[in-house]
Amino acid sequence: MDAPVCQRLFLSLIALISLALLDVSIGSVSAQVPGSQPRQQPVQAQPASPAQPPTFQSPALQRQQPPPTQPQASPVGPAAGTPGAAGHPLDPEINLARQRLVTMQQKIQDYSCVFTKRELVDGKLLPYEQIFMKVRHNPFSVYMYFLGPEDVKGQQVVYVEGQNDGKMIAQPIGLKGKFGPYYLDPNGPFAMDGQRYPITNAGFVNLTKQLINEGMRDRQFPQCEVKQYKGAKVAGRTCTVTEIIHPKLPQFEFHKARIFVDDELNIPIRLESYLWPTQPGGPLPVLEEYTYTNLKFNNGFTDADFMIREQ
Repeated sequence: MDAPVCQRLFLSLIALISLALLDVSIGSVSAQVPGSQPRQQPVQAQPASPAQPPTFQSPALQRQQPPPTQPQASPVGPAAGTPGAAGHPLDPEINLARQRLVTMQQKIQDYSCVFTKRELVDGKLLPYEQIFMKVRHNPFSVYMYFLGPEDVKGQQVVYVEGQNDGKMIAQPIGLKGKFGPYYLDPNGPFAMDGQRYPITNAGFVNLTKQLINEGMRDRQFPQCEVKQYKGAKVAGRTCTVTEIIHPKLPQFEFHKARIFVDDELNIPIRLESYLWPTQPGGPLPVLEEYTYTNLKFNNGFTDADFMIREQ
């Protein structure tokens, strides 16, 4: 097969592969992070491709409950956008996120979940994708099995730090699958086509790190409003929402972000961020949207859980 044909096959493959994670400021609440015996009891390590994966359900039809339009909420820290004796409005959120990060790294060895994402890439809002995902923290490992939409259902992606010469492994479905699996640079043009972030950024630990970094960057500027809302629901779980609002200035990458932190687990299980409206009072364009549901912790995953499996 000549090189141009191979390149076209690679490009078609990677346009279907979804990875995750994020690029906004920070949210928080205080609660108990699950340890070796979480409230949701650990499950036995599952084979890499689930025998009966969950059914894909479009989040567009089952939207998560956002905070009310005009809630009774108080800014976090000093008056919004006015750093004072207590510091920048983001400081309490950054501090809590750092504490949460340490606890997650200490208490959570691995987890499985259903990961739902939607992203704006190259000016185009891509459709929702839903993925059964496994993550192990040491060595960092990710397994993805696509649940939907239908044209990608059954695809698999694997990354294990320190293995495969640093490459991710992608196994598509259909005709393209007959030429796989493919070994790709996670940060290369094929793997990043149609993606905001590489697979090496996957998971809520990396999400928390990214939120801290973004918060530290944004706290250099006073134009920031931070609010909190109680009682939001994500897939039936009660969350506290931190909302960050920026004016349209060149130093900011988004207008509004909401971070949903599970009150019981103390883990960020949803992020949504928006750009500025194109017209005053108009709808906010979605920048990125990520949700973690069906979380199961400390399953005892091994290398066998991070392999492409025949179906």
